[in-house]
Amino acid sequence: MINPTAPQAIAALLTDRMLELRASRRRALVCYVTAGHPDRAASIALVQGIADAGADVIELGVPFSDPVADGPVIQASSQRALDGGMTLDRTLEIAAAAAVRVPLVLFSYLNPLLASGADVLIRSRDAGISGILVTDLPVGADPEREQWIGGGPLAFVRLVAPTTPVERMAAIASHGSGFVYLISRLGVTGARDDLPVDLPATVARLRGVCSLPICVGFGVSTPTQARAVAHLADGVVVGSALVQAAERSVDEAVAFVRSLRAALDGA
Repeated sequence: MINPTAPQAIAALLTDRMLELRASRRRALVCYVTAGHPDRAASIALVQGIADAGADVIELGVPFSDPVADGPVIQASSQRALDGGMTLDRTLEIAAAAAVRVPLVLFSYLNPLLASGADVLIRSRDAGISGILVTDLPVGADPEREQWIGGGPLAFVRLVAPTTPVERMAAIASHGSGFVYLISRLGVTGARDDLPVDLPATVARLRGVCSLPICVGFGVSTPTQARAVAHLADGVVVGSALVQAAERSVDEAVAFVRSLRAALDGA
């Protein structure tokens, strides 16, 4: 039997978990947490709490000084974490300290990875990370660095935009693993009052060329919205609304995740 804490098992955890969820027809709840927000201790408690509350995957965001893809909520959380001394290496310390059995995805811009050294992917795996998403590294933009990440020990989650042509959707999916993150709308992250009317058609186009599980994010902020997305996709990503709840208290964030889990289970 493979030791579930062994490096090879940790690296496979995200892919295996997503396939298990698909086989059981359970919709994945993917939760985003900014590492070091509101502080280190709260981050550890938050990761542990939302894992217990029903998160299937946790994205651990690496604070960055120029988060161009993020809206005001996540930008503010990132700045607060940076002001508190959070770095990529300390993000990995949070992952290791949390020690959850839920797959962790390192959510980062490219620069912090490059600054951290060539062994950052190995160190991430050893800290308990099983996947990685690089927000500013689209398919084909930098083949050498894509090969470095894609050839490493972590599942490489790729982003697809709603305006992406079908042929490019297929190319993106073929260069990814774990799951595909479908951005529900153009623009930056942040809670929205409604979902795009063309989201069902976008999911259908992607599903036609993608064998990986599809998780939808950007703007999903309520249990009702999460339930609606669950009828379309394999999973739901919730970020800004959860970060806002964590700003108030860990307990409120955990309760919010429980409400999302209940909504998905009732979909």
